[in-house]
Amino acid sequence: MNTNSTQFVRNIGISAHIDSGKTTLTERILFYTQRIHAIHDVKGKDGVGATMDSMELEKERGITIASAATFCEWKNHEINIIDTPGHVDFTIEVERSLRVLDGAILVLCSVGGVQSQSITVDQQMKRYKVPCIAFINKCDRSGANPDRVIDQLNTKLDHNAVAVQIPIGLEADHKGMVDLVKMKALYFDGANGETIREEQIPEKFLALAEEKREALIDAASMFSDELMEAVLEEQPVSEQMLLDAMRIGVLKRELTPVYMGSAYKNKGVQPLLDGVNQLLPSPSDIVNEALDLDADEAPVTLKTDVKKPTVCLAFKLEDGQYGQLTYIRVYQGKLAKADTVMNIRTGKKIKIGRLARMHSNEMEDIPDLSAGFIGALFGVDCASGDTFVSPDLNLTMTSMYVPEPVISLAVKPVDNKAEINMSKALNRFTKEDPTFKVHVNNETGDTIISGMGELHLEVYIERMKREYKAEVSTGAPRVAYRETITRLAEFDYIHKKQTGGSGQYGRIAGYIEPISDEEFVFENKVTGGSIPTQYIPACKKGFLACLAKGPLLEFPVTGVKIEINDGASHSVDSSEMAFQAAARGAFLQAYHKAKPVIHEPIMKVVVESPTEFQGTVMGSLNQRRGMIVGAQEEGHMCAIEAQIPLSEMFGYSTVLRSLTQGKAQFTMEFATYKQVPASIAETISKEVMAQKKQVA
Repeated sequence: MNTNSTQFVRNIGISAHIDSGKTTLTERILFYTQRIHAIHDVKGKDGVGATMDSMELEKERGITIASAATFCEWKNHEINIIDTPGHVDFTIEVERSLRVLDGAILVLCSVGGVQSQSITVDQQMKRYKVPCIAFINKCDRSGANPDRVIDQLNTKLDHNAVAVQIPIGLEADHKGMVDLVKMKALYFDGANGETIREEQIPEKFLALAEEKREALIDAASMFSDELMEAVLEEQPVSEQMLLDAMRIGVLKRELTPVYMGSAYKNKGVQPLLDGVNQLLPSPSDIVNEALDLDADEAPVTLKTDVKKPTVCLAFKLEDGQYGQLTYIRVYQGKLAKADTVMNIRTGKKIKIGRLARMHSNEMEDIPDLSAGFIGALFGVDCASGDTFVSPDLNLTMTSMYVPEPVISLAVKPVDNKAEINMSKALNRFTKEDPTFKVHVNNETGDTIISGMGELHLEVYIERMKREYKAEVSTGAPRVAYRETITRLAEFDYIHKKQTGGSGQYGRIAGYIEPISDEEFVFENKVTGGSIPTQYIPACKKGFLACLAKGPLLEFPVTGVKIEINDGASHSVDSSEMAFQAAARGAFLQAYHKAKPVIHEPIMKVVVESPTEFQGTVMGSLNQRRGMIVGAQEEGHMCAIEAQIPLSEMFGYSTVLRSLTQGKAQFTMEFATYKQVPASIAETISKEVMAQKKQVA
């Protein structure tokens, strides 16, 4: 195969709602393209688990946590596949995969149809303008209704979806499908459906097939004058003509061809692979842009040309048995062993050592990687989202959207060995996952981990125990409270200390007042040199030191403006230290007069639920001090948006599931800080006091 020609390369992702069968579909694709020689199921009885779920935890829970990359060949085309997770907590995995892919397969369940996470995945595809084809899976399940799913694709997701196949029988009678492009019936024989048998369309499906083919030709003719003419002149439409028109529609994201089948029952996977080859874009069909840092971030179009200077993006890191593995997509030029490239973020030059292509957790060494291909580097120190370029370029790829973490937990190692292993684990997880953050709480000395949701943190704690043998205990989830003041207060403070020899002396006068849009503002209005200029920074430093721990309940202080307008110094006894101490004294003197209050983080919560549970869900949000902002009904689903204090949201996912028979789900992101009601402030104050006693 010609590795320099990208015309026969497809970089695709498989994304969908939880449990739509993405990983099972990938497993079948690998089997038919002869990358694996036996099929294992996701929740397999054989204890092997799916090839792409290489993590123990993934095999046990039957869910995908980390996106896995592999490549295979089908009919002379090379397909790079990334199987992505469906859970909202692992959004970053989907996000970074779509960032580097050219096309995608949107998998939908023929019973569940377009579900809440399908909507999220679709929005992510829109954000990165990824063309897609759809695959309606599980046509063998009772209640399967592909027509309803196609309607939902059009109404809920705003696609122009059109069937490329119709099923021959559904539920237990699902035998195969009719290909509307070739107008042939397809059956899948052999132990694993590896032999495709083409036959004439059964009599009872003929009229429906002709009607659906008309609809397909109508939709495709919008993208091809040649096809439009053939239709108007009532000439026969050739397969190639129809496929060419469909491809134009797919690349413009204005047509979504829909395939169907049952991956688990080995039906419909090979025609879907044909669809990937025929309809999804090759790297050269997609316009990729970088930003020129020398020209005020002006966009530069990259060419899939091996002779041009190299530009590539590290989109995922993994700490494997061979050290750090960096998944990389080359957009322009090529990467070869011993090449030198520059990491734009750090400005450091890197020499390429080993290059490989990944197949889940196995690999193959390669001498070089051309534009349009995905591969992996070894032993390169970098972060997720770094751009590597030829040393004479100064371009960066646009980074991915990384949401802020919303939930924190305190983790404590049970013994010394666990402490060492825990720090290794946390080091690796923060590098691999930009949405997972770690910090140490200075007051309690606890290690605090933050992430996208309860499942997200649960999985990382479980991975610490398994992969690093780090036994940890977890504390109650914590909320990031803040303190602020509500009125102006003046200070005039003298710091004086005499202990024989030179003493300490400094006087500071001025006022503090609340400000709404900034965390801290310091203004120096001292005139006539009453505080010598060299001591002004020391005053600011003294005030800043007080903000980290507020005098009220030791939460960080925000929204404060401090102005100093007078003071006094001593020619011998004044020093930077003296003025720092004076600033601290002045702050404490004025703080309690300024009526301090506690602020808490308020989250924007959106619950997607079937309409029959709307009242119940609203009630559950009101109980949590929630303020409902609005509710929108879309078909039989409704989206309720509310603003709720984070402290009230712990454990909500469990409550919501039990209230709605597991049919609703919610997303949560930070909105703003607001003052805590007096009764709640009292409770927080008691908790803080109790904690202090424990520490003491």
